[in-house]
Amino acid sequence: MRIPRARTQKPGTKKATAKADRRPSRQSPDEQLLWTITIALFAAGAVMVYSASSGNAALAVGGDPMGYLKRYLIIGAAGLVIMRFASRIDLNRVRELTPILLMIAFGMLVLVLMPGFGVEVNGAKRWLGAGMLRFQPSEVMKIALVLYAAMLIAQNPKRVQSIGSLANPLFYVIAAACGLIMLQPDMGTDLVICSTLGLLLIAAGAQLKDLAKVGAVLGVLVLLMSILEPYRMARLTSFLHPDHDPTGAGYQSQQARIAIGSGGIFGVGLGESVQKIHYMPEAHTDMILAVIGEELGLMGIGVLATLYTGLIFVGLRAAKNSRDIYARLLAVGITSMLASQALLNFFAVLGMAPLTGVPLPFISYGGANLIIMLSAMGLLINVASGRHQARVRVIRGGGRSESHQRTKPHTQRKVAAAGGARTPSRPRGGHNENRRRSGGNGRSRRSGPGSR
Repeated sequence: MRIPRARTQKPGTKKATAKADRRPSRQSPDEQLLWTITIALFAAGAVMVYSASSGNAALAVGGDPMGYLKRYLIIGAAGLVIMRFASRIDLNRVRELTPILLMIAFGMLVLVLMPGFGVEVNGAKRWLGAGMLRFQPSEVMKIALVLYAAMLIAQNPKRVQSIGSLANPLFYVIAAACGLIMLQPDMGTDLVICSTLGLLLIAAGAQLKDLAKVGAVLGVLVLLMSILEPYRMARLTSFLHPDHDPTGAGYQSQQARIAIGSGGIFGVGLGESVQKIHYMPEAHTDMILAVIGEELGLMGIGVLATLYTGLIFVGLRAAKNSRDIYARLLAVGITSMLASQALLNFFAVLGMAPLTGVPLPFISYGGANLIIMLSAMGLLINVASGRHQARVRVIRGGGRSESHQRTKPHTQRKVAAAGGARTPSRPRGGHNENRRRSGGNGRSRRSGPGSR
């Protein structure tokens, strides 16, 4: 009996390509590092949120000592699911949806200022929703502006060469968003946005003299708004003179200094903080770094700073290794956003900058901020994985029609001209884009497989 020969699939056919695409891809070292650092920061945040909030929650009437921890874990679990999805999504799809996300963010910023919609807490009207589902639209705007700036510059990289082309429309959009956020009021988020986009523009090749002019104008505006608003002026005065009003405007800074000083090098022990019990306001949110300093000492703060430094280093390396300009700018923008927010919180708590109310990424309790940070990390991991496929425009040989083909930027293969199975194979002798085609269809020349 004759045994039929097994049919082998040529490596260039569609079925073989589909089988190769279904093979599990191995994670890159940068991808693994970003996952590890993010999980480590999230775990540290869960421990410190419980430590910083359990005492006050237990002393409250009918309070649950684990209430904040439970909510943190539920929100974090949802954020990790979104992070996983963001790490696998096609970045071209994210690019297409960016204008929609930006419009939604603007709509929510307007809605939060309208009577009956925005929720006011401690004199600030920054939230939408109610109870556990309450969130800050400004957090959505942060990531939306990073995506928008990366998309806009990737469409025309030369626009960063002059301040006029940058202003229209990028600076106008940023100014509108920051203006709405300032009306809440929330200067801390505006500082994060401006520093993030400034670093992104530097990486994109913008002129430093142009950015210096914009920075000078922003500095004057910040100073004027600080002078005109009494509570901002009080914060600035307490920063310049920490002991001037220790029971008033400088109370929070003073308690943070006491907590960090009490911790010393190794801390008083996990869960043993005294300042977190009715002494230091917002111990589980903006001032959680002071609790870390008291319980774990300078060593604990140093370990946390090391994790953030590693995250920044790997994020910038992922941007450097990416060969697609959109993915590169996206990685720089997300890394800059995380770095700016972490540095502002560190400087404020350690007394090196005025208090701004900026939470510590992945550590501070806060629903919207945690979900947005995890989602942003998912996009950064997506860039680091190298799976992004940039869109390349391919012109059909001899015709005027155009089609879109996707090619991986990290490979060195040339994009073949559209023409199906009839496209002649490339000769081994080298590139010959003016090879005459045999046959009489009226075309004397046809672009070869190496043509651009």
